[in-house]
Amino acid sequence: MTEHTQVSDLTIAAVGVHVLDAHVIGVESIPESSDGQLVEAIRLSPAGTAAGTAVVLSRLGATVRSYGAVGADPLGDTLIATLDREGVDVTGLVRTDAAQTSASVIPVRTNGDRPAWHCIGANGSFTLDDIDLPTLTGCAHLHLGGPEFLGGTAAGELLEHARNAGLSTSIDVLAPGDPGMLEWIGDAMPYADYLLPNDEQVLGFTGTTDLVTGARALLETGVGCVAVTQGKKGALVVTSEEVIEVAAFQVDVVDTTGCGDAFSAGFILGRAQGRTLADSARLGCAAAAQVAQGLGTDAGSYDLATVDAFANATPTR
Repeated sequence: MTEHTQVSDLTIAAVGVHVLDAHVIGVESIPESSDGQLVEAIRLSPAGTAAGTAVVLSRLGATVRSYGAVGADPLGDTLIATLDREGVDVTGLVRTDAAQTSASVIPVRTNGDRPAWHCIGANGSFTLDDIDLPTLTGCAHLHLGGPEFLGGTAAGELLEHARNAGLSTSIDVLAPGDPGMLEWIGDAMPYADYLLPNDEQVLGFTGTTDLVTGARALLETGVGCVAVTQGKKGALVVTSEEVIEVAAFQVDVVDTTGCGDAFSAGFILGRAQGRTLADSARLGCAAAAQVAQGLGTDAGSYDLATVDAFANATPTR
């Protein structure tokens, strides 16, 4: 059996988008005028391409340092408290009076649909100057969720700094796939070991209709590996040398919010441990399956041992 780095020895920096999600469960319709409607539950949870990933990484046993911007408001108090409760080091989060804490309201309909209202808030004010770069010393990996908010030049500087300090790096873009967005973050791509998009982003970024072709086009931007989530199909991992497909696990899906962040966490952790690309993608899919069975990345109870056991015992689609 291959020896893997102990998770307890890994410190990972989760940088970028931090959001407080409010799930409203059991929405049958939007009431007319000022009418009201009873729902099953209303639940708050940390979310976003940095915060959501941080929660899952912490649950899987890594030491996680979160870096981002939140408002000096009750929403920010709640988001910080929930991250702290999950064991995430929140000392890298800055508070700002310039904008409210980023938040989403997600009405989950009885058929599973989940439209959303979103406020960008403090994520739009986050800059490279907000990051105390020396505190990255000792981290094994830096994950940048939402490089578009920093901008490509600043994101590139951050990732280059991390690389020079011996960290591996990853990027997860929050915005929909668009060639203009790819150009906007282009300076960051050569410093990313892993790009973690979804299938729609890959096709949108590249204008292709084939996922493997699109992933290979993204490799030409300088990233080392493209690991693509494909919803219920699983994941596709593409490097200059190989194409790997990993199927999703069969579970009863409650809500897919945060599944992409959970995949990122599992994949990142697997690679930091020294697992193969295929095994890391499988761990990512297994982490995503845990999240899909609840509401938000902090739903339910799981750790690395239970996720590994789940992956070994649960059939794929």
